[in-house]
Amino acid sequence: MARKLDPTPLVRQLALRRTAALRTADPVAAQRRVLDRLVRHARSTAFGRYHRFDRITGVDAYQAAVPLRRYEDFWRAYWQPGFPCLDNVTWPGRVPFFGVTSGTTSGRTKYVPLTAAGLRQNRRAAFDMLATHLADRPKSRLFGGRSFVLGGSTALVQEGHGVWSGDLSGIVAKTAPSWMRPFTFPPNDIGLLGDWDVKLEAMIEAVDGLTITSLAGVPSWVLILFDRLAAAYGRWPLEDLELYVTGGVRFEPYAARLEPHLARSSAVVREVYPASEGFVAYQDRGLGEGLVLSFDTGLFFEFVPLAEVDDAQPTRHWLGNLETDVDYAIVVTSPNGLWSYVVGDVVRFVDRDPPRLLITGRTAYMLSAFGEHLIQSELDDAIGAAVAASGAELGEYVVGPVLPEHAGGLGHHLVFVEPTVAANLDPRKLADELDRGLAELNDDYRAHRAGGIGMAAPEVVVLQPGACAAWLRRLGRHGGQSKVPRVIADPERFRAAAEDLRQGDQSVGGFA
Repeated sequence: MARKLDPTPLVRQLALRRTAALRTADPVAAQRRVLDRLVRHARSTAFGRYHRFDRITGVDAYQAAVPLRRYEDFWRAYWQPGFPCLDNVTWPGRVPFFGVTSGTTSGRTKYVPLTAAGLRQNRRAAFDMLATHLADRPKSRLFGGRSFVLGGSTALVQEGHGVWSGDLSGIVAKTAPSWMRPFTFPPNDIGLLGDWDVKLEAMIEAVDGLTITSLAGVPSWVLILFDRLAAAYGRWPLEDLELYVTGGVRFEPYAARLEPHLARSSAVVREVYPASEGFVAYQDRGLGEGLVLSFDTGLFFEFVPLAEVDDAQPTRHWLGNLETDVDYAIVVTSPNGLWSYVVGDVVRFVDRDPPRLLITGRTAYMLSAFGEHLIQSELDDAIGAAVAASGAELGEYVVGPVLPEHAGGLGHHLVFVEPTVAANLDPRKLADELDRGLAELNDDYRAHRAGGIGMAAPEVVVLQPGACAAWLRRLGRHGGQSKVPRVIADPERFRAAAEDLRQGDQSVGGFA
């Protein structure tokens, strides 16, 4: 795209007005207004009539009328009976899209409703992230080039009359206005490709000669893209890259490996918290300082202390009464027709005004088979530190519980560790270092390991580089937005995953 067509100066003026408005906004008042609008809009739906939305005034009344629900609750009671044509069930009108997600941790394919109003919320929050970037970089030419989205296939499946399902990136591509096409990459013919390896090679070939100013993708696959680009060209083809948008996994474990690539273009990193349920938060400060909650774009948020998430009557906080430095399960009410929906992520607030959070893991990714209550961020830190102490760098890992085989026996954690390059690592030393690290980070873990009477020491298996990617390929989840499920809390599912990892990587060995 020619620079003379660059609309960045115009967009910057809109961005400056928006960031100024956000600085003076009252997040608590904004959340009250959001909830009121959502309830009023859906009062004539089946869900709204059943929960007497016409009588709800305020947060307390809403929480008294609408219980917390997980995906399975909505699917069984509201979505499955009429699927795929949901008319006025949990949101007015027919739901046009379903975001399809599948996970090794649960083994279930989920069809999460996506409405036109929900997609608008997604775009509003995404603009706020871009507005922050433009406000911080006065010389930015972000819209003078293309936005490279390293996502899954954009092909959608027609489920019924006017109803489609697929990857969120495919739905966003299908609903994007035609004027945006010159600003995006890859083109439609490449985006539709389902074979990840074929698609990756096609993108690498097609990107040459284009001005790419922003890139979005999961860090593990972006690393593969960068390595392939470096091998394919004698020069760096992304010299105009100024923004890398990352989300879906913690960025810190990948930062050191991505930094040399990003430095070639002087690109900055901005983390986002997007989900099929809605665009939750985005980075407005430096890395590690938290993501600001998207409090006025259409989502209403509740927060349940992690220790109470499975209770029959858990405490339900919201922006009006949340506390900092507490691990919460995040709960979303959204214009996709989700009402007090337990997303499955765990967050911790570092500021209240504006509300700024850290993502510390997922509820499904908390290990507590033996009462140890380990969250993913603690596992990331301890496993990464153990590998670093052995002189290597952590690429990926997969961990889960192994239950005792007989009465009176002790269970333990099994950890598959994949370094970035082949290394002669001692699994026993890794296990000892990991055991010490987890005991320092988590009081419950230390208590259960004390005296070796509550839980046995962890067991470590060292994989060859690329083993986890090969495992995802065997599962049919290779590339795009697929992520290595680092924590598999369900013992049966973890046992199957462990068998597959062992069989697929013949170099494994050395059990601690």
